[in-house]
Amino acid sequence: MKSKITLSLFAILFAVISYSQSPNSQVGGGEFVFNSAKKPCITPAQRSEMIKNVQTNIENLQRKNQLTFSEQRRGNHPLFIWPIQKANDVSYNEVYSVFNYVDHDTGFPNQIEDYTCGARTYDTTAGYNHEGTDIVTWPFMWKMMDDDGVEVIAAAPGQIIVKHDGEFDRSCDASAPMGDWNLIIVQHGDGSVAAYGHMKNGSLTSKEVGDMVSAGEFLGIVGSSGISDFPHLHFEVLSDATFTEIIDPYVGVCNPTSVDSWWQSQRPYNDPGINAVLTHTADPIFPECPTAEITNESNQFDVNDEVFLAIYLKDQTAGSSVNLRVIKPDDTVLFDWIHDLTANYYTSWWRWNLFPDVAGEWKWEATYAGETVTHTFNVNDPLSIDENDFNQTSVYPNPFNDVIHILSPTKIANANLVDVLGKTVLSLKGSSEGITTIDLSSLSNGMYFLMLESDVNEKKTIKLIKE
Repeated sequence: MKSKITLSLFAILFAVISYSQSPNSQVGGGEFVFNSAKKPCITPAQRSEMIKNVQTNIENLQRKNQLTFSEQRRGNHPLFIWPIQKANDVSYNEVYSVFNYVDHDTGFPNQIEDYTCGARTYDTTAGYNHEGTDIVTWPFMWKMMDDDGVEVIAAAPGQIIVKHDGEFDRSCDASAPMGDWNLIIVQHGDGSVAAYGHMKNGSLTSKEVGDMVSAGEFLGIVGSSGISDFPHLHFEVLSDATFTEIIDPYVGVCNPTSVDSWWQSQRPYNDPGINAVLTHTADPIFPECPTAEITNESNQFDVNDEVFLAIYLKDQTAGSSVNLRVIKPDDTVLFDWIHDLTANYYTSWWRWNLFPDVAGEWKWEATYAGETVTHTFNVNDPLSIDENDFNQTSVYPNPFNDVIHILSPTKIANANLVDVLGKTVLSLKGSSEGITTIDLSSLSNGMYFLMLESDVNEKKTIKLIKE
C-alpha cells in the first residue's frame, strides 16, 4: 500500500508565500504566418515535365495492358476523402489548416479569386496562379515533419501513375532556385488524376507506378520538398484530356471547373477549430526555417511552478471567442473566462500563465466553435516523500558529511536539492551514464530534500541530513 508523508510545516509555508496567479493577467501568442514570400508551388518547366511524365507513364502502362482506366469503363468523377491524417502517436486534436485554394482569376499580380469569390489564394508577378489546395500542418510544422506526424493518404482509389522521391525537403532561401518536389500522382476511374506534392524525402509508399491504392491508403509524410519553405501538402486535380485543365474540387459560385463538389463531405471555407490545448514550461520557440520548433511541452510540474497554458487554433474568426477553464484536482473550477478574438487568422496561438498551488491532476480546457478539448497535466508536491515510487533507489551515507552516492536500477537523469525553506540549492542534469555521485561538501549542516528523476520520468524525494 502506498504511503505518503507530507511535510506539513513546509506545505503551510508555501501556502503563505505563494498563490495561483489569474491566467488572464498575461497573454502571449498571436498569428502565425506562412509563405510570406508567395513563391509558386511549381514552375512552368516543372509542370510541363510533370504532365509529360503522366502522359509517358500512361502510354507505357497501356502498352503493357496494365492501365486500369479505360474509356469503356469510365466512371463518374471521384468523391474525395480528406487527403491527410494525423499519425497514431500524435495526441493533438487536429493537425492542419487550409492556407490556399485554387486561384480562378487568371490575371496577375494581386488579381485573385477562390471558389467562393474570396481571396484565400495567391498569384505572383511572374504570372503564376495557384492551382491546388495548400494544407499546412499546425502546430509545430517542422517538428511534426521530423516526427512523421502528419500522413498523406489517397483521397480516392486509383492507380499510381507518377512517383518521384529523393528530393531535398528543407529549402528555405526564398530568393534561391528550389528543386523538384517529392510527388505521387494517382489516376481515378474517370481518368482524372490527383497530385500530392511537397512530401518528405524518403517517406513515400513502397508501392510503384502501376500499383493500385485504396482511399485512405498511406502515400507519404507531409513535407517541404520542391518550392516550399514550410511543410504542407499541395493537393491538385487535373482532367484527363491533356492533363492541363485544373479541377477545383470545391463547389462554389466562382469555381467554373466543376458544377458539383468532388468531396464526399465538403469542408467549410472557413472551418474554425482547436488544433491543440497544451501545457508548456516556457513559450514555444519558432525558429527560422528549417529549424524544428522547440515546443517546451510538458505535462509534469511541481507545486508553484509556472505553467504556460496555450491553445492553438485554425481559422480564428474575428468576433468569436474561446471559453477557457482551469480545473483543480478536486474538480472545482479555479478560473473560467472568455478570450475574445478580434482578427481573422488562418493559424494562431494564445498563452496564459498559471501557478498551481496544490498537487494532483489538473485540467486545462478550451471550448471554441462548438468543440471542447480538455488537456490534463500533473502537479507534484516536491516536499513530499513517496515511499513506493522509485522504490529501489537509495542514497548513502545518510546522514552524510561531504559526498553522497546514489544506488538506482534506472539511470538518474535529474537531481534537485531543496533546503527546509523550499529554496533550490543545487540542480544537476545527468550525463549519458546518469548521476551516481554528488559532492555536497559546501553545504551547511542541516536537513535537505533530494528530488531525483529517472530517465523514464520516475520521481522520488529523499530526506537528507548533513552532519
